[in-house]
Amino acid sequence: MTKTTDSGEAGNTKRYHHGNLVEALITATVEIIEERGAEHVSVREAAKRAGVSPGAPFRHFRSKTALLTAVAEQAMNRLTEAVANAQSKVDSADPVAAFEAIGQGYLEWAITNPTHFQIISSRTLIDFDASESLRDQNEAIRRKMIDLLTQAQQQGRLAPNTDFDHLVLAARAFVYGLARMAIDGHFPEWHPSEPPSLAVQRALRLFISQMTIPSKAQSQEHATRARDR
Repeated sequence: MTKTTDSGEAGNTKRYHHGNLVEALITATVEIIEERGAEHVSVREAAKRAGVSPGAPFRHFRSKTALLTAVAEQAMNRLTEAVANAQSKVDSADPVAAFEAIGQGYLEWAITNPTHFQIISSRTLIDFDASESLRDQNEAIRRKMIDLLTQAQQQGRLAPNTDFDHLVLAARAFVYGLARMAIDGHFPEWHPSEPPSLAVQRALRLFISQMTIPSKAQSQEHATRARDR
């Protein structure tokens, strides 16, 4: 016997669990984007996928933009978790390593979650300013970057006249560009010798090494290697 959904659609066996309609609609929206592209997202289509009546989602999402903004909020939550996880693996006393870890966490998240990356990256698809969650988490990452650069400068790892705001902008643009190239499939043309996941890590490490001054321990290590050659 063919099952029907709350909206009367035959053959759709999906059901949302009571209390999880928002999550079900976000999941359905991600599926639509992955299959057909963001231009084909609609609140009604998400409802159909989730197995609910066409009017049910409008209690939570009154427009396509609101629905995509919720996807972006999910993306930002995952990005924040990825950054925290990457930073937990490095020496917290080394601000340069912690700064690099933010970029590595971002790259790992973006490559693993290309659909979420696409949605959160496009300010034309979402209402970034209307989302307190997006604004707060984005600002938290930016402030963390500034704090780490301040610590690095205090340790003599950055030039005294470094403009933090522009350096943060450059670092953000760099990892965003790497992620965009990896997801859009440019690496076979520009760096065919390594998998994208490895190439982006090494490229970021090179960027960090160029913007910072080696620590005394690193300088001594480099000098020792040079003598041993």
